[in-house]
Amino acid sequence: MRVILGVILICGALWTAACKTGKPVQSSARAAIKDPAVLKQRADSFFYAAQRSKMLGDYRTAITQYSDYLRLDWNNAAVYYELGRLFMEVRNAPYALGFARRSVALDSANKWYQMGLAEAYAVNEMFDSAAHVYGRLARRYPENDDYSFNQGMFLGRANKPSEALKVFQKLEQKIGPMEEVVYQVQKQLIKLNRVDEAATEIHKLVDQDPSEPRYYLLLAELYDANDMIPQAKAMYDTILQKDPDHPRALIAIANYAKKGGNMADYWKYLTRAFANPDYSIDEKVAFVYPYLQMQRLDSTKLEEGLALSALVIGAHPEEAKAYALRGDMFSQADFTDSALHNYRKAVSLDSTRFTVWYQLMWLYSRNDQVDSLLRVSEAVTKRFPQEFMGYYFNGMANYFMQHYDVAVRSLSKSLQVGASEPRYKADVYALLGDVYHATGQHRLSDSSYDNSLALRPKDDIVLNNYSYYLSMRGERLDKAEQMSRYSLELRPDNPVYLDTYAWILFRMGRYELARQWIEKALQYPQAQQDPDVLEHYGDILYNLKEEDKAVQYWQQAKEKGASSVSLARKIAEKRYIQPGAASQQ
Repeated sequence: MRVILGVILICGALWTAACKTGKPVQSSARAAIKDPAVLKQRADSFFYAAQRSKMLGDYRTAITQYSDYLRLDWNNAAVYYELGRLFMEVRNAPYALGFARRSVALDSANKWYQMGLAEAYAVNEMFDSAAHVYGRLARRYPENDDYSFNQGMFLGRANKPSEALKVFQKLEQKIGPMEEVVYQVQKQLIKLNRVDEAATEIHKLVDQDPSEPRYYLLLAELYDANDMIPQAKAMYDTILQKDPDHPRALIAIANYAKKGGNMADYWKYLTRAFANPDYSIDEKVAFVYPYLQMQRLDSTKLEEGLALSALVIGAHPEEAKAYALRGDMFSQADFTDSALHNYRKAVSLDSTRFTVWYQLMWLYSRNDQVDSLLRVSEAVTKRFPQEFMGYYFNGMANYFMQHYDVAVRSLSKSLQVGASEPRYKADVYALLGDVYHATGQHRLSDSSYDNSLALRPKDDIVLNNYSYYLSMRGERLDKAEQMSRYSLELRPDNPVYLDTYAWILFRMGRYELARQWIEKALQYPQAQQDPDVLEHYGDILYNLKEEDKAVQYWQQAKEKGASSVSLARKIAEKRYIQPGAASQQ
């Protein structure tokens, strides 16, 4: 702590000095060295040490060493300049500006110090001040056109388009219609809503090089952005005359056709654009991805998105991104087999993309393909050891396969590696709760569920499972009842949750109320086919003295697939048997 405090105090002292314009107070270090030669030798050693640290990228050490130099020589403009640059590297904009100002105060004739000051103004978002510095440099060095260009750029960033326009127009008169300058002139004209003049400016580039499609594209985009559609179309048509496969022109014409209701032309032009392998796959993917959202609202968009993704694969058959895109399309539409096929192809072409591996694991888990989930998650944990989701899915696969010890190790590793976001951490704890429950480690199971709910208190699944397991054990029934009731507040139409709540009330001896709730569950066809619900209803009826009706529902439960020893005894002995009693006799 004392070392950190020392650095802060040094920087604080230098900051004060950097802001002064008068003669600095002589430091105690300088006063202690009487011999000028020794003083210079000591100062030089700090300077060269700082230079070495800077070259090695150790900027903070370099700052400390330059600071030590300034204790011996307060009037070295180069050191203030270097400190200003270094403070920009460590993202301390106010300090950078203070030292840059001091360097210029000591040597205003040095153009490098002036440019350093302009940059320091810029990182402090004082763009008009940066423009003022470059304006001063442009007057001092009229042969250097970069100074005028930078002055105009910073005036533009300072939202002073009229002043920026004057600078750029003056520069254009001097050097002619260079592309960079013409672009800035038209940009400022657009800000001033002088669209026709901006178009005239770009025409200078067209006249200068009529074979360059970029200039026609710039004009077309300018017209398009200002709803001058006929002029924009004319420019796109000109581009296609020069380059029939120009992708952006094709897409623009396609969009015009679509707006006009001409879907045949839309697909004709769009197909030509997407079939062009020189059209960047990243731009194609960016064009298609909105279809993922649109197909949720309009099923016809699925067909369009799949058609476009097929074109991307056709133009880029060796690009993993193309197959990942198509996989996303199929996954969004719940075409699991097709999605898996494309994701597998994507990872075979590029195994470094974790997001695609994640999609594979998610789909395998969602569709109960446990063997595949285990195989892929094991590969992911080896290939991406710092990605906690690989361990999570591996824990899930081992849980499904009843490899509980391995599941606990994987899930614990997931927490250790970094399931830091509450929603993900809650998932890991919830699954740990399921694993520990399956092994009869109820204290650890309850603790895991508590941890999950602390992070995500509205998780209706955890609320239901936790409360049901407590009721099966006959423990903390008041807490179980509260959690189950809350799960129903979150999901009142879930028959499984209704059954859980009824069962908890039954375990609390509140039989009539339990009957009301389980009969609500049995209004749903899903519950009428669930052997657990049917058996629970029989248990409730028996304890309400409706023995014959209870036996009927126990029999229905058996017919629907229930096969527990206790159920067989209930039917045979025509009496209710408490959970756990069958195994004890």
